[in-house]
Amino acid sequence: MAISNRLKNQHLLWRAAFGPMAEMASDLDTMSQKKLWELLLSTSKKEPVKLNIASKAYDDYLNDMILMGGDTNKLTKDQRKALQDQSKDDLKLLNVTWMGEMINSEAQFREKMSLFWHGHFACRVIHIFNQQDLLHIIRANALGNFGELLRQVSKSPSMLQFLNNQQNKKQHPNENFAREVMELFTMGRGNYTETDIKEAARAFTGWSFDVKGNFIFREKQHDKGVKTILGKTGNFNGDDVINILLEQKQTATYITKKIYKYFVNDAVDDAKVDWLSKRFYTNGYDIKKLMEDIFTSDWFYDGKNIGTKIKSPIELLVGLRRLLPLQFQNDAAQLLFQRALGQVLFYPPNVAGWPGGKTWIDSSTLMLRLRIPQIITANETINIKPKGDDDTMMGQMMEEKIIKKQNKEYASKGGSAIVDWVMVVKIFEKVSKEELLKKISDTVLQTKSRINNDVLEKYLNKESRENYVKSSIINLMSTPEYQLC
Repeated sequence: MAISNRLKNQHLLWRAAFGPMAEMASDLDTMSQKKLWELLLSTSKKEPVKLNIASKAYDDYLNDMILMGGDTNKLTKDQRKALQDQSKDDLKLLNVTWMGEMINSEAQFREKMSLFWHGHFACRVIHIFNQQDLLHIIRANALGNFGELLRQVSKSPSMLQFLNNQQNKKQHPNENFAREVMELFTMGRGNYTETDIKEAARAFTGWSFDVKGNFIFREKQHDKGVKTILGKTGNFNGDDVINILLEQKQTATYITKKIYKYFVNDAVDDAKVDWLSKRFYTNGYDIKKLMEDIFTSDWFYDGKNIGTKIKSPIELLVGLRRLLPLQFQNDAAQLLFQRALGQVLFYPPNVAGWPGGKTWIDSSTLMLRLRIPQIITANETINIKPKGDDDTMMGQMMEEKIIKKQNKEYASKGGSAIVDWVMVVKIFEKVSKEELLKKISDTVLQTKSRINNDVLEKYLNKESRENYVKSSIINLMSTPEYQLC
């Protein structure tokens, strides 16, 4: 298949963003990749507005905690449960609100990079204040300096709590935080010793936070002794450890390789990663420059990199909603899809995040993926068991009665969606009838393989041009090829 200008532009939009939006889809035939890239950069320049979701109940809780000196032991068991339940509800709202940003925000590049970092700095804490603060750190620094992003994330109350650094004290060090910072956030497994972890844990002693969610350094809990970490010796603290990790070229290599797999191809080209990582290191961990090196290169648009990546559940759902402008009766219906497909924002399966790639697909999730376009546009119900991930479910495995309840909820108030088909049909208004199906296929699919047009024609509604476009898109989105970008 020849690589058309449209295909290259859609490739850039699927990787650096969440796919084409209906309003601009018709412009992709003529726009240059350079101009499109500049547009993605310019629309992501502004500082993001913090998504402040915490309800009044949590505001009241924070004020009470301040008055009680941060002593949560003064809360009753029922009070703690009520607050946790409220936090879960608020996290659902934060989830849906952020998805809305991914779908509708002009800052597509920033939101896509934020989704990547959300998985890289995986954190699962049921605390709405801390989680929305961590999300803001990620969104505000997603295109900036990796060192600054690493430092701010490491000092966030969510991450300090999730990785147990509250328990990391002088004479009783807890190694969990130091281990994950080295293994998952910077260098990768096998590039440090157990001694390095033990010594780094000593350096991180005293890193904590107060009831307001502010980072604090508890000096009395800090081990002031001499430590040796990755060949360097000194009276190091946590900031020193991060500096030492950033000095390691292996950190640049590890981050670059992970970014290459996420944005380019699961099959890593070691020579290109080596070139990219050296520039990333030399440029002082400038994230935007690294991504520019990738998205403006000729090799990024090679056929072997196009239509080869399995869309994550979030990419699938957001991309579908960008091309099909629609409104759910209840936006929370999207949470059912996330859960059933195995990617719930703010609930990564573990500290390593979502593994991605082929793990997104199994027999049950593939069948649901293929049905989603019909489910949304025909108001069907979800009648499939979500992935059995007890971690994601926070210890509450999906029993049949819960599934039935969710299906009923979806059918009654969540599943109905109104699609603005007028806007979608407008994309193809200048296309002749003879070329229409090919044009629709080229707009919806990124893969070399395509369903046979003669076969597809049998399932299309030919009563009107609008019905023809509508049935073509829904049928194409219901193919295995649409799962790839």
